[in-house]
Amino acid sequence: TLTGFVTGIVFTKQSRPSLIEFGAASWLPSLIAIAVVRALAPLVTALIGSGKIGSNIGAELGSMRVTEQIDAMEVSGTNPFKFLVVTRVTATTVMIPILMMYFGFVALMGSFLNVHQNEATSFVTFFQDAFSPITFLDIFTGLFKAIFYGFTIGMVGCYSGYHAEKGTEGVGMAANRAVIISMFLVFIEEIVIVQISNWIRLA
Repeated sequence: TLTGFVTGIVFTKQSRPSLIEFGAASWLPSLIAIAVVRALAPLVTALIGSGKIGSNIGAELGSMRVTEQIDAMEVSGTNPFKFLVVTRVTATTVMIPILMMYFGFVALMGSFLNVHQNEATSFVTFFQDAFSPITFLDIFTGLFKAIFYGFTIGMVGCYSGYHAEKGTEGVGMAANRAVIISMFLVFIEEIVIVQISNWIRLA
């Protein structure tokens, strides 16, 4: 909540001088909405999720691997992949888009408060201007990013924890590896998805 709110305020404050210089201050709500929906909401949510959720999954499964709980499940005939991996990957795939929408709403509210304070723009006017340039492709791309990021975070976290090395150091390494790899993949996916969406938008 705090991250989204501050992101909306800071991005609004930084964008205002440039728009005023070109006499386009009225475009501020539209600019913020486009930036939040297309990039900021899915990307920032995924990075926060990589640090929090990815590390938790890596550490939890790593601890289960080190203490041989996963081995015990395999010996007892229980499929650890089904009970440990599928559930966590499904959870991250579903929750990251939900958190992204919440982040976007909070960021726009932070932006509105700043715009209202400086330009005395009403709530209705701000959101009418904000969503007027938003297209179905923008919303679909943002949701697709979030779903893909959530799947990536879950898979990387589970893989890192599932294949953790023996010993207590292995748990820490699994958590650290989950964060680094998931963040790296999120940035790569961001570049690829943005390029594809731009091709579609300009086609």
